[in-house]
Amino acid sequence: MATARVNEILSWYASENPGVKANLARMMNHGRLAGTGKFVILPVDQGFEHGPARSFAPNPAGYDPRYHIELAIESGCNAYAAPLGFIEHVASDYAGEIPLILKLNNSDVLSKGHEPCSAITGSVEDALRLGCTAIGYTIYPGSGDRNIQYENLRELILEAKAVGLPTVVWSYPRGSGLSKEGETAVDVAGYAAQIAAQLGAHVIKVKPPKKHLEVKEAATAFEKAEIPIGTLADRAREVVRSAFNGRRIVIFSGGEAKEASAVLEEVGELARGGAFGSIMGRNAFQRPKHEAIALLHQVMEIYAAV
Repeated sequence: MATARVNEILSWYASENPGVKANLARMMNHGRLAGTGKFVILPVDQGFEHGPARSFAPNPAGYDPRYHIELAIESGCNAYAAPLGFIEHVASDYAGEIPLILKLNNSDVLSKGHEPCSAITGSVEDALRLGCTAIGYTIYPGSGDRNIQYENLRELILEAKAVGLPTVVWSYPRGSGLSKEGETAVDVAGYAAQIAAQLGAHVIKVKPPKKHLEVKEAATAFEKAEIPIGTLADRAREVVRSAFNGRRIVIFSGGEAKEASAVLEEVGELARGGAFGSIMGRNAFQRPKHEAIALLHQVMEIYAAV
């Protein structure tokens, strides 16, 4: 039976069909955070995005796709997200054990000098065939190729909605339109969340925002409105507010692997800022399984307590 909090969140998606809402509910009602409206998701697209050695050599068990879904299940995550190959390898053996998110586009780091634009590497049909609960897609606001990504995403969202699947959008600003510091600027992160929400994302994934303000006009608006950005909690609150005043699910990435204490400190700030959860890859699977499970449980405890 859905909790009052889950029902409240589902009410924000009133135009959606029962299938989409049911699959959102499945993610919110799964794992150690079931019923809280909070999320901890394990994403493992790094083998494609960064390469196998960078991703899995720190914990060689991670070369095996089964390791990751078992980690997600044993730790009690809400869902497990990965590209087509990893999901195909595990979907049958672990059918029904955890909601699956099929990431439909990916890119590599081998080509240089181009505007960031991921290739479509999976389909809605694949997601249905594999029993997935949602699709995932990455956009790069700031890229010269962003409009192609937005158009592709809208088509995929419409196709997914028609068969009852919600969409998780990785909204990662980068490209020639932004400085390196600007990729995680608080104004840009909020803008990225707004863009994803406007495109129809049901769950929005962004990076933890830094204190930097990238766009001059946005900086003026922040200063005039006296928007606080001094702490990560302040900045997370502004990013969540940017996604329809908190009426869209916004979760934050874990980023590069770091000490457990740093992970927990960051998560605590995000939780205090109203984050709906974290989507943690390298900070989980690059640790030995027992350490990863212990850390994920601590992260879940932080979100459950807020």
